[in-house]
Amino acid sequence: MPINNIMETTWFLVTETQEQVKLTCGLLNDFNEDLLAKIASKDDYVDNLKSTVEDLCFSRIHSGGTKDHKEAQTVRALHVICVNLERIADYCVNTARQTHFLTDCSFIHDYDYAPMFIEIEKGLAQIAPVLKSRNLSGALDICKIEYALDHMYKEQFDRIMAEMKAGERHIGDLITVLFIFRYLERMGDSLLNIGEALIFAIIGDRIKIRQFQALRQTLSESGFDGTFSDIDFHSIWGSRSGCRIGKVDSKNPGKEKNEGIFKEGMKKKIQLEQDNIRHWHEIYPGLAPRIFGYQEKDETASMLVEFLSGCTLEQIILTEADDILKNVIFVFEQTLSHIWEITRRECPCPTDYMKQLGQRIEAIARVHSRFFRRSCSINALSLRSSKELIEICRGIEKEIPAPFTIFIHGDFNVNNIVYNHDNQKVNYIDLYRSRDADYVQDASVFLISNFRLPIFDRRIRRRLNRVITHFHSQFSGFAQKQGDETYEARMALALARSFFTSTRFELNYGFAKEMALRSHFLMERLAAHAGRPWADFRLPEQVFYY
Repeated sequence: MPINNIMETTWFLVTETQEQVKLTCGLLNDFNEDLLAKIASKDDYVDNLKSTVEDLCFSRIHSGGTKDHKEAQTVRALHVICVNLERIADYCVNTARQTHFLTDCSFIHDYDYAPMFIEIEKGLAQIAPVLKSRNLSGALDICKIEYALDHMYKEQFDRIMAEMKAGERHIGDLITVLFIFRYLERMGDSLLNIGEALIFAIIGDRIKIRQFQALRQTLSESGFDGTFSDIDFHSIWGSRSGCRIGKVDSKNPGKEKNEGIFKEGMKKKIQLEQDNIRHWHEIYPGLAPRIFGYQEKDETASMLVEFLSGCTLEQIILTEADDILKNVIFVFEQTLSHIWEITRRECPCPTDYMKQLGQRIEAIARVHSRFFRRSCSINALSLRSSKELIEICRGIEKEIPAPFTIFIHGDFNVNNIVYNHDNQKVNYIDLYRSRDADYVQDASVFLISNFRLPIFDRRIRRRLNRVITHFHSQFSGFAQKQGDETYEARMALALARSFFTSTRFELNYGFAKEMALRSHFLMERLAAHAGRPWADFRLPEQVFYY
């Protein structure tokens, strides 16, 4: 089925939705029963058109007819548009039905609904021209209608609520009018979805209007003087940080700063990462990416940072030859050793591994509730519950603070370390958790980030085990040189935390269960050692290997 047929049917759906909106506005103006019947009768036709567009879109995608990437994006956008057009038409039907509950049909004329209809009709009228011309500004204008409708709804909502409190008007009529305005406001939500679908069709990536505006402002802050059509934006999926992350490329490679990473999310998180990046530049210039632009707005913030070319350490471990891996490990070790040396601060530091575990218990339980065991007895053997073990280890943790601090990465996974072969250089990314803390935090997260890779090929698994063995030996050697007598006990606490919290990202039940059992095993070993010198505790190394 050619895409022109899909677009043609979509335009019919746009036209019918426009007609439903006009009929609904006319109904509120003069309450003609013929209009009420006409709105109801058109509902099935709109539903059929929506189903037709939906079938055409799915058929086009699944038949392999959308070999062109841009065409595939357009088909996906058309599907979103048709779904939201049908919703707007449904809201029209719902609005019309509300008129039956008014004691006096002219009651609603006391309220300013006409401007909302004007905005809705304006948005619907722009859909076809915007998609045909691929006009990004027009798509943004459709999105902005939602903000205008929200503002109008709020004005009417406040007035109706005040009149309810005053008790001077019929409460049933006030509630009915409020419902009508609520349906009009929800039409704005659907127009926002349509506008964002048009943006997707035009720029080729899903991005919400809030994120789009943040990206545009951040690019402006960074000194980018072109239009949005001069860049390519590609989302980076798979992030667990809760931020929107995307790669920004200039279509003109001759310009400065032609590549960057855009981040948008909660203000506190982005602001903290910005501060940490600046601190890393003071400590170790060139280790962290440069910041090109930063913007704050209400509860969110956005940042454009340098795109660091190269491969993550995870990619190198999994795919590169042994000699390349050996060289990368050498460069990484030199960098890490220098950072730990120059950021060391001689002051005892309480650790919070069990607190971190406690903060993630609900998230773990949502995925693997069966991993939390209850206390039980098997003959003479008593097993503590997961909760009891965590509380015992929380108490142990207070007895063995870290003897000194370093400035840690804070999320030291193998995919947050980037190696550039040309420059023979290591870089750190995703730095919002960096702080002065126990070096064991970074060491344990690094080791477990190798273990938890869900790869079961024996050859690659042996390679992962060799990497773990090597770095465990390096971390232990560092502890010995520093005279850190409680290293192994703190490492057991940190590993217990990392093993257990990693299960929330793993749906392979058997593999996740392995990590949960290792966490419990470590906590039991720590609990059994309580009352004896922690310098004598020995970490059971078999927990590292799968």
